[in-house]
Amino acid sequence: MFRALVIAAAVGLSTLPALANDSMAELRPGGLIFVQTGDVAMVSEDLAISTNDVRVDYVFRNETDKDVSTVVAFPMPDLDASPFSPVAVPDTESDNFLDFSVAVDGKLVEPKLQMRAVVAGIDVTDDLVGHGVPLMPFSDKAMAATDALPREVQEDMARRGILLRDEYDQGNGPETHFVPYWTLRATYWWEMTFPAGREVRVQHRYKPSVGGTVGLTFLEEGKMKGEQYDLYRERYCFDAGFEKAVLKTVPADNPYGAPYFEQRLAYVLKTGGNWAGTIGKFHLTIDKGDPKNLVSFCGTGVKKTGPTTFEIEATDFYPRRDLDILILDFQEPQPQ
Repeated sequence: MFRALVIAAAVGLSTLPALANDSMAELRPGGLIFVQTGDVAMVSEDLAISTNDVRVDYVFRNETDKDVSTVVAFPMPDLDASPFSPVAVPDTESDNFLDFSVAVDGKLVEPKLQMRAVVAGIDVTDDLVGHGVPLMPFSDKAMAATDALPREVQEDMARRGILLRDEYDQGNGPETHFVPYWTLRATYWWEMTFPAGREVRVQHRYKPSVGGTVGLTFLEEGKMKGEQYDLYRERYCFDAGFEKAVLKTVPADNPYGAPYFEQRLAYVLKTGGNWAGTIGKFHLTIDKGDPKNLVSFCGTGVKKTGPTTFEIEATDFYPRRDLDILILDFQEPQPQ
């Protein structure tokens, strides 16, 4: 029986910098990649994205006359435990921090989980596990465990870049703590078979990592300008209608008073081009959550299909760029 390997989208932290203490960066999950592209085609992809969940329904077809038995893997986004560029993690206390689930032909599959801790390309998992340190670096348990290690172990791990020395004074004198600084690589994997000449349905569900910022970072003195505006205009494809809608909410007496918070989502689309041929039918639904919210993203043939939903449909679709979505979450003005 022919053996192939299926792996999921290479996902990583967004390159968008944290602009302030109240800004969180989004993670960038994506879809499946099939390494040997000549055997299995993606017949369709139905992708639905909101700030609450991501739902992806695929139909694959084995184009050969032999079953293709595979190992399937879905790497979760790399998590760099850096306090200098915090990321939004839906559930820091769970290994399955995006609440990922998968079903094949309607039947839930229980994937296995591999978690590794890495520093500068070196696997340090055994160091942490041997000292009873949980591998999710943002969890309270990991924070407490690293802070409770013997000082000689802390110093050694700090020298090797596993921990970060954190020194501060909260009014009771200088304190020294050691906090997680490693990168977590978590991968879900399972086995499945693509039967010869048949279609197989695969469904993914997970909670998205939603980056956010209080206020709008792309406004300066009540106008669309500056480095952040240039970045956002390219990344989220601002058009005249979107910009006009934002600007008309800026109070005349407060150029920084637009009543919105930023919400940023990202999804790796380009991996869909790694299957045999193009995506036969592609359907995308984006839900901005509230009719008062604003949304901007790049796409061709976008149609508004409901008070909060926007859709794209395409045939023989070849994704040439990943999907970045900016939702401006409307905030009701507080009475004075």
